[in-house]
Amino acid sequence: MSVVIRMRKISAKAKKRFNFRIIVCDKTSARDSRSLDDIGYYDPSKKPAALKIDKEKLAFWLKRGATPSDTLKSLIKKEK
Repeated sequence: MSVVIRMRKISAKAKKRFNFRIIVCDKTSARDSRSLDDIGYYDPSKKPAALKIDKEKLAFWLKRGATPSDTLKSLIKKEK
């Protein structure tokens, strides 16, 4: 089973303004399907954009071989 770290879109009150959960899931599962773990959130509508990631959980899943998506790689790099 290959595991990925990616974002799940969650609804927002305003139209076309989404918030995202950062999740760990199976590579073959759909974007909004069941996840293995929830490790943070990303809210791009705030100025500056709000990003919160549990670093311990992130390190745990990266050690286990989970691969972050390209978008998450850039967000993690910006946070450091």
